[in-house]
Amino acid sequence: MTAVDDRPEAQSAEIGKARRRKEDQRLITGRTKWTDNIHLTGMLHLAMVRSPLAHATITNIATDGARSASGVMAVFVGADIADIQGLNITAWPVTADQKSPDHLPMVLEHVAHAGEIVAVVVARTAAEARDAAELVDVDYDELPAVLDLKEAATDAVLAHPSLGTNKSAFWQLDSKEGGTGEDVDEAIAKAREDGIVIEREYRQQRLIPAFMEPRSTVVDPTGEQVTMWSSTQVPHILRFCIAATTGLPESKIRVIAPDVGGGFGGKLQTTPEEFVTLAVARKLGRPCKYTETRSETMVSGHHGRDQWQKLTLSAEKDGTVTGLKVELLADLGAYAAIVGGGVPVLGAWMYNSIYKFPAYRFNTTNLYTNKTWVDAYRGAGRPEATFAIERIMDELAAEVGVDPLTIREQNWITHEEFPFTSVAGMTYDSGNYEAATAKAKELFGYDELRAEQQERRDSNDPVQLGIGVSTFTEMCGLAPSRVLGSLNYGAGGWESASIRMLATGTVEVITGTSPHGQGHETAWSQIVADRLGVPFENVEVLHGDTQIAPKGMDTYGSRSLVVGGEALVLAADKVIEKARPIAAHLLEANIDDLEFASGSFSVKGTDKGIKLTDIALATFAGHNLPDGVEPTLDADATFDPVNFSFPHGTHLCAMEVDTETGATKMRKYVCVDDIGVIINPLIVEGQVHGGLVQGIAQALWEGAEYDEQGTLVSGSFVDYTLPTAADTISFITDHTTSPATSNSLGTKGVGEAGTIASTPAVVNAIVDALRPLGINDITMPCTPERVWTAIQSAGSNQSEPTPTEVQPHFEEGSGNQDDPGTATQGAGQ
Repeated sequence: MTAVDDRPEAQSAEIGKARRRKEDQRLITGRTKWTDNIHLTGMLHLAMVRSPLAHATITNIATDGARSASGVMAVFVGADIADIQGLNITAWPVTADQKSPDHLPMVLEHVAHAGEIVAVVVARTAAEARDAAELVDVDYDELPAVLDLKEAATDAVLAHPSLGTNKSAFWQLDSKEGGTGEDVDEAIAKAREDGIVIEREYRQQRLIPAFMEPRSTVVDPTGEQVTMWSSTQVPHILRFCIAATTGLPESKIRVIAPDVGGGFGGKLQTTPEEFVTLAVARKLGRPCKYTETRSETMVSGHHGRDQWQKLTLSAEKDGTVTGLKVELLADLGAYAAIVGGGVPVLGAWMYNSIYKFPAYRFNTTNLYTNKTWVDAYRGAGRPEATFAIERIMDELAAEVGVDPLTIREQNWITHEEFPFTSVAGMTYDSGNYEAATAKAKELFGYDELRAEQQERRDSNDPVQLGIGVSTFTEMCGLAPSRVLGSLNYGAGGWESASIRMLATGTVEVITGTSPHGQGHETAWSQIVADRLGVPFENVEVLHGDTQIAPKGMDTYGSRSLVVGGEALVLAADKVIEKARPIAAHLLEANIDDLEFASGSFSVKGTDKGIKLTDIALATFAGHNLPDGVEPTLDADATFDPVNFSFPHGTHLCAMEVDTETGATKMRKYVCVDDIGVIINPLIVEGQVHGGLVQGIAQALWEGAEYDEQGTLVSGSFVDYTLPTAADTISFITDHTTSPATSNSLGTKGVGEAGTIASTPAVVNAIVDALRPLGINDITMPCTPERVWTAIQSAGSNQSEPTPTEVQPHFEEGSGNQDDPGTATQGAGQ
């Protein structure tokens, strides 16, 4: 049974305190160093020459013009660096027979997507390198390109002819075979005779992780070690991959991730550009830098999502679910990325979500196309799963004729049933869906908005109101290591931390996590300050440098707090235990009589005590220590969880839809998330707001589009419509707390929750507004044109003008009642 935690917000001196981020002062005053700000003596600059074709064979590369250009020091093609360039590896071959074409950083002959690197120009300045790159003349024999995912499944055109197929892998999870549920085919067959069967197909469009800072790499090969600075989420993994594929000893490689301007999964790769920059620096024996342009980010950095999802849901006539079958086609793009093939697999355990399905089967067919490679993007498999199940649960509610929340309440796991083993085999340790939903309904004014919706329907108002529901859970932490190993994942799920007690009373924390906007320096300081009883200001957090933090598994998958934070706790507890015998010695007390609280040891029943910081000084001096005790309080710890963590929440969205123009406008958005114990509410609020906007953007605006030749036509922010603050409204956020049991802090993770839950909430709201017209789906993004087209296809307003000829009925300030006038269509146009 899981109850809602009603502890006060600040549970201790630091945990739960809304501190401003330590990092922000240097970031907002321009006193930080992004990778592109790094300048080394004698440094050269690189420009990549990229294929404009999606599929081709290189027949000739003429470099003479570029070599003779001003400032050019060298031009390299693939053959020039073939022996040292390394390889972009896939860390997760999801099946033993997975087909994975070699992903060379610089191609030798075969081009598999537009944007692949075919040559590199090295010059004294970045401008000279870019100018000279235009002078490299490449001849291609163009090959047929496969761009459509369903066409790729037929193998009519091959992305990699040498493979003989576009299929990378077929992976399946079956509840009957796994012993966690019943036969889904039998459940569906029974429902066809005496129940309900709903079949739907949904499209997850391709997205681009539009992080703020373009990727950049600097390599210095001139010292005892090769040092690489990179705008990466994964410095430790990058170091390993360099050593594993280039022949450089790992001990001779230092990777530094300085301040990194966002990632959203888009920087968890080992990129071709990193390997090419390294190879060129080694060839020339000089420091080299490469910084991509924004258009290069769009065309060559990995993309996200891109799936076709077919769901079959069976239920009894009253709406009680009996089975769920999920069949995916997943686009990997041209290559299996470092986690790419595993992204659709991650969703396998989440399609059943919070619902008590007795029978379940999931399968994915991972396919290659001649498009940019695909990998994790904020949520990685969980947003795709949540979208599909929340959309089809709305369809079930419509079929039964009940409110969407009613059908969810009828089928979800109740708080008394935790811990609960799902039909997919996951053990959810804690949760309270009832509490989160009740709070969300109250904040949203659910009943009042439903009444308004009915009034608009009764009056045939051209602006209809829709209410969208999304009740979700996700799995965070990407651990434990044994589970990952059983899934053929190439790395572990543990995390490392070290704590150094300095003689002057300050504390150094070394973490294996690698932040890029999450606020680790602040939250980690709060955890350690709370545990050790030292001032928050006296804790310094070091990260992102494999020389300083030699062990770590880095940052992705909402793992940092639930895994890395627990490693901090273990290290801090070791510090306290190492200090205990020294404290007893200095206090001339029995060790069993000591208590530790608020940063001090005290002797039970007396006023004798000593601060931990004073023990640190005494230990440093070493003059009066017990026999056999080392003169150090420093401690290391590694934490490998026994389970994932499972945040959850209820998101409610109200959308106004103009049935004459297709224009949509957000009226209200409320989310109540249960992310376990909150370390810093201010950081949490920022993570939730950012996640919401990204998820809403998928629903309304974003989409990576290719033309028939395989050219990315949404390759800039002119055509790839990212939202701005002007395009969103003020969200209402709150939380309930059911602490996780898989870590002592009780934390669950928050970095991806907003993105996972918001997309189906928005689309469900739009469809809800239009359901009386016979509309049950609109393909994302739900632009005014697509909404209007759906209305016309449903047979309404046949004689009306096109949406560009009429003005929407929204009045100024008539949108969000809690933030009048701030909701606009902006990027949705």
